[in-house]
Amino acid sequence: MDHSLVRHFSQRFLPKSFIYIILAALMASCATQQKTPGVTTTEKQVEQELVSDQDVISAQQYLSQAKQLQGSQALDVLVKASDRYLQEQSFHKALWLANQLSPLVQDSSLLYRLTLIKASSLFALEQTELAQQQLELANTMSEESSLAHSLEYFQLLAGVQKARNLTLAAIDAQLRAFAMNPFADNDDVLLLWQSLSQLSQWQIKQLSNMAPPHFKGWRQLLGYVNKFGANMEQVNRYLKQWQRNHPTHPGQLIADSLLNEQPEEYKPVHNIAVILPLSGNQAVAGEAAQQGVLAAYQNAQEKTLHFIDANRLDWDGLQDIIEQEAIDYVIGPLLKPNVEAFIQQGLAVPALLLNLPENGFLAPHHSALSMRPEDEAVQAATMLSSKDYRHPMVLSTQDRVSKRIAASFVEQWQLITGQTPEIVYFSQENKMQNELKASLDVDLSQQRIKDLDWRIKQTLKTESRNRRDIDMIYLVGSPKDSRLLKPYIDVNISPFAEVIPIYASSRSHSAQVDASDSRDLTGLVFTEIPWLLSSQQQNKALVQMTQKMWPQRSESLQKIFAMGYDSLALVEKIPTMQKKPYVHHFGQTGTLRLDENQVLTRSLLWGRYRRDRVQEIALD
Repeated sequence: MDHSLVRHFSQRFLPKSFIYIILAALMASCATQQKTPGVTTTEKQVEQELVSDQDVISAQQYLSQAKQLQGSQALDVLVKASDRYLQEQSFHKALWLANQLSPLVQDSSLLYRLTLIKASSLFALEQTELAQQQLELANTMSEESSLAHSLEYFQLLAGVQKARNLTLAAIDAQLRAFAMNPFADNDDVLLLWQSLSQLSQWQIKQLSNMAPPHFKGWRQLLGYVNKFGANMEQVNRYLKQWQRNHPTHPGQLIADSLLNEQPEEYKPVHNIAVILPLSGNQAVAGEAAQQGVLAAYQNAQEKTLHFIDANRLDWDGLQDIIEQEAIDYVIGPLLKPNVEAFIQQGLAVPALLLNLPENGFLAPHHSALSMRPEDEAVQAATMLSSKDYRHPMVLSTQDRVSKRIAASFVEQWQLITGQTPEIVYFSQENKMQNELKASLDVDLSQQRIKDLDWRIKQTLKTESRNRRDIDMIYLVGSPKDSRLLKPYIDVNISPFAEVIPIYASSRSHSAQVDASDSRDLTGLVFTEIPWLLSSQQQNKALVQMTQKMWPQRSESLQKIFAMGYDSLALVEKIPTMQKKPYVHHFGQTGTLRLDENQVLTRSLLWGRYRRDRVQEIALD
């Protein structure tokens, strides 16, 4: 607790006379430690008043009554006064009084209650981090004194974690509060569903690992609507099945509501303009996206595609093209400068942009498919921080993209745990081993061995030791960098130390590495899009066909191809996703969800190198 902050509150908002009254009451009640036999007439009268008038007694009345009591009875009433100040929204007074009482209270349940009063007051005063500290203290009390958490604790925790942008922790607390609340009603169920329906696939899996009450049923319901929500006939069949399997689940209200929804009528899309760089120095990227769109076109031949070369387009004449070709929808542009040029035209036609605008703002009829590398770092940091790792190290090469990924990982880890992982940047290839030894303190151990050899002047059998305060490494670099760094890490871990698990971004993975390179990466776990990782979600037949047609195509171009492939299917699906946020698209760039900013964000898969092959894994 920040006592200087509390003193500031008390000096600014409480008159001195009020402070003297409280301190006098505390001194009078605590001056005599012995227990008085029996109960005095005054005490009986006060207790009767507290019982009969509890709902209408003010905090000031509680303070007056406390003067007539002694010892623990006075403390009990003063705790009620602090609680009443909180209910009266006199947050500074509630905070000050709770802080004064805490050192005097011995009863663990009363101390727990005072801690929640402090947390509630601080949160109301927009001191969110201080409120979180008090909630952590309350949790410690709960564990040490075997106290069950109260409904208020979880309700407050949900609000604090939401304010801290910790979505999963907030929903976990919300679910626990809902399960404890005997007065929970339909509005509470709807609020809960509103939170759950906005989760991405990886967040749903992570929340499942946190094991909140009723979540098994919620997860199955989410699975049905995520996958089949755009097809009313299909999803209704699954909803009825879910209701039969979960007759007492609170989600019955949601299932009934979804079953009673009227079908939406959307304007059909016939003519699609696809704006890509089909000439110039970025033509190879534009052609990869074009080929992806055409591959998806095999399943949508009732539409007409109009490919437009962004590098030869007169942007001021785009409106005329839209009108002449009766364009219903636009896919693209792909490059950021062209995205800005397109937005500046102010066209009313719906569009799926294949890049994010500089200012991040999208018109209501625009959406964007984000392939930001930072997103996978957020997913990785959130999931890995739940696995009891306490001292991660981030190893990153110094190119611009790797630095962005590393910074995003550290920022998310710090937000969740309060700890800041160390980042070690690597430079030229020939310096990697020395820099790695330095970061693991192996070089210091080797120097100590040399010193010992020199002093003793006889043969010693020695092993260098790596530092023991690192329990996980997150690696950010190209496949070439990773194939050099991974063996360096392995050989610099001393044989009597625990193996340090190594995780990586998708930049470390390449489907084109040969068997010997894969063996060097054995054990490396990484995130990846379905298109580049053999999995149930991968379109294997199309992957095999493209590998034959473009065997030397780079991973970056393959990702652009997958983005083009997904974009055509999204044209018909985005209007549904805008109205039904729980509808996801299980695509080749990931499982896509449309967020509140009209941006399609991805959930990636996890893969692991196992000797001569790579396989999908579930990161539990």
